Amino acid sequence: MSKWSEAKVTAVHPAAEGLTSLELDLRGTPLAGTHRQPGQYVSLALEGVGVGLFAIASAPHADARFEFLIKGGSPLAEALRQLQPGSKVRVSLPAGKGFPIARAEGKNLLLFATGSGISAIRSVIQSVLQNRSDYGQISLYFGARTPTAFAYQRELETWQREGIQVFRIVSRPGESRWKGLTGYIQSHLGELNVDNAVAFLSGQPAMVEEVTRALTQRGLPRENIYLNF
Repeated sequence: MSKWSEAKVTAVHPAAEGLTSLELDLRGTPLAGTHRQPGQYVSLALEGVGVGLFAIASAPHADARFEFLIKGGSPLAEALRQLQPGSKVRVSLPAGKGFPIARAEGKNLLLFATGSGISAIRSVIQSVLQNRSDYGQISLYFGARTPTAFAYQRELETWQREGIQVFRIVSRPGESRWKGLTGYIQSHLGELNVDNAVAFLSGQPAMVEEVTRALTQRGLPRENIYLNF
């Protein structure tokens, strides 16, 4: 099988400040059913523009489609954000070990994401909500630079209704009149209970390092803290 398959763009729309949601239709390609673990990623390529790695933002086995959160910046990312429905994108098979979701069953699940790192965590959340009663308390700590930089705003509200605690933290509130938590995720873990917990982290290396340190200091074993790669 060739490394690449061609998938058709079905939707492109703004997801938040600097972020764009991209949806690809996998029907008729060998990719349908190949996404097995939340947190896996693929290579996307556009002829003459480049190749890049992107985490799959949708749950495994989701209706023969992949969703992505594209952060602007690179020539490839900017080109992907400009695509129209019907355009074709080259896609590789999913790679990476993803998050070991089975190890979270019967436990409390602590989720941490910054910026576009929410894409891999969204895949986890969509997966656990299919069998919500298999898990204990679920808490999401989601950091963004500004109040308008949180992707999946409506879904955050839905997740809360489905029994997920959502903490949004803004590092640069500026003049926004933001009334919520400010600073960095790791400064808001004061009373966090790590008993019988598993943690999944996705986002900036500094956040991953600081949160990992904070969790282990509170007594969460290092082997219960997972990244998706």
